[in-house]
Amino acid sequence: MAWDPNLYLRFDRYRRQPAIDLLARIDLQAPAHIFDLGCGPGNVTTMLRARWPEADVTGIDSSKEMLAQAREHDPSLTWIEEDISSFATRDADLIFSNAAFNWVPNHAQVMPRLVESLSANGVLAVQMPRNYAQPTHTEILACITAEPSRAHLGTAVSYDHVQPPGFYYDVLAPLVQDLDIWEVNYTHILSGEDPVLTWFMSTALRPVLEALEGAEREEFLEEMRVRYRAAYPPRPDGNTLFEMQRLFLVARR
Repeated sequence: MAWDPNLYLRFDRYRRQPAIDLLARIDLQAPAHIFDLGCGPGNVTTMLRARWPEADVTGIDSSKEMLAQAREHDPSLTWIEEDISSFATRDADLIFSNAAFNWVPNHAQVMPRLVESLSANGVLAVQMPRNYAQPTHTEILACITAEPSRAHLGTAVSYDHVQPPGFYYDVLAPLVQDLDIWEVNYTHILSGEDPVLTWFMSTALRPVLEALEGAEREEFLEEMRVRYRAAYPPRPDGNTLFEMQRLFLVARR
């Protein structure tokens, strides 16, 4: 599935803040090997380089479009096209991931493999949206089921990968010496027309829209526009308040 880096970066200020918050909770002095899994356009990967300028920093993503933007953003870093769900190494001092593993299934298998990829005292730091019970995602599912002709779109959406905090505690606590898990509900003040629709056209809506063509695609988009406007109406000043719940974990091997 093709990604649109420019559309994704339209809300860079808000997408970047959870990465900043996650980065602030990492206690590492001089990691030698850092991997940014699901690096996207590289805007967060460069923050890792700025924090640890002597480290070997590698950004990994499955999107050619995102990696092309990342290479243009900073050609001095290492950028690799790879499926992060199968990532494995043996010398990672830091595995960092901001809003990527929500696209990856089977966390009960994936998370232990990431821990195994850490060096002694290495850190796994992950942030994932967990907004799936909110209108941002429930309205997508409702729009799909509203028309029998859209039944095939059900296979394009998977909003159950990210689990509650207790799940990650049970999976990771036996494997690591330190573990922090927390959640934050961010309230974003968005401007412009239909900003929530624009936000999710680059993420959760993307696989659905790619499965549709022509008039069907435009019809679905218009229905989602109406649904999002009802769920997230503009305030009197024209801005839209939009909440996004995110789960964080930092584990030290």
